[in-house]
Amino acid sequence: MFLKNGVNVVSLFDGISCGRLAFEKAGIKVGAYSAFEIDKYAKAVSCYNYPDIKHYGDVLEADFSQFTDVDFVIGGSPCTFWSIAKNNRETDKNGIGWKLFMKFIEAVKIIKPKYFLYENVASMPENIKEYITEEFQTEPIMINSALVSAQQRKRLYWTNIRNVIQPDDKGIFLKDIIESGITVREKSLCIDTYKGINYSSFNKQRAKRGMVYEPIGAALRTREDKTGKFKRLEVRKDDKLNSLTTVLTDSMVCQPIRVGTVGKGGQGERVYSVFGKTVCLAANGGGRGAQTGLYKIDLPDGDYIVRKLTPAEAERCQTLPDNYTCFGIDDMGRKIKISNTQRYKCIGNGWTADVIAHILSFTKNNVNLLDTEPNGSFLVQRNAD
Repeated sequence: MFLKNGVNVVSLFDGISCGRLAFEKAGIKVGAYSAFEIDKYAKAVSCYNYPDIKHYGDVLEADFSQFTDVDFVIGGSPCTFWSIAKNNRETDKNGIGWKLFMKFIEAVKIIKPKYFLYENVASMPENIKEYITEEFQTEPIMINSALVSAQQRKRLYWTNIRNVIQPDDKGIFLKDIIESGITVREKSLCIDTYKGINYSSFNKQRAKRGMVYEPIGAALRTREDKTGKFKRLEVRKDDKLNSLTTVLTDSMVCQPIRVGTVGKGGQGERVYSVFGKTVCLAANGGGRGAQTGLYKIDLPDGDYIVRKLTPAEAERCQTLPDNYTCFGIDDMGRKIKISNTQRYKCIGNGWTADVIAHILSFTKNNVNLLDTEPNGSFLVQRNAD
């Protein structure tokens, strides 16, 4: 129920507490937030950002009967078992993916919250989707994070929150979140995208950025054909990034090469090359690889490097604050710095916070939760007071 100090939330598979951030973004005050998570780095990030969260550990060992007067049960069990990106993915109820999902069902049936929200990957097998829908007795809502962020990320959301519609398209693209892009600032000297000449600009509109060629989203993926199996660069044509995963090469940036500066060399005073068609493949350790022109790449004329996202860019793709995953609090209560490797993993496993906030916002008009029955779900009644 809505208490004076906020709503009570139980979060399964909590990760870095993107759900908690989403409540803030939705303008819903949280009273108690209880989390289940086993990844020590994700938990550390959660503890650093929200020291008031109470952590309970492994969801497979959970006793949900201890929770009463809960308003929301939220969570998204690991999608790796059902994702189309996984070889030999699970397609029935006999795997660990289904076992983890059923812990969410168990939590909702025992806790009897006012609202539930469950998320998972849209590329899951159709029969798994049908099994989940049967458990919830409600159809999922498919929302693409591309509407609110710079990444294409289709996810299914099962919820009993009523009347959820698609978010408005915010028009966010890769160029809007990249750290090394050129932003037109007051009196900045830039290269005009369309005319290819220097000009003095006093235009604050993000839509009119001064860049010779915009950065392009890409992936380095192993493909096989009659000539063998090897890495190929696959570029996007929609100014977005691929969905973030824990595999860094799934979502990369083809970035124009900076060849000089004008003025003091500020962000709005960088000059990029417009000559040639060279693409330098990034080495595993970062930077430019030794081979160039290895594949036929569908890119505009210009010099490009292929690089991984920075942690901050990855955070922006998930609509998280910059450096949200930079630090953590370990089990000894000490502040620790999170490695980039673990940051990428935590971010890739997380939620797009603005999508969750959008869904949660449809509960804000229901001031007195105890006056209404659960909306269109298998929940029959609340716990007795």
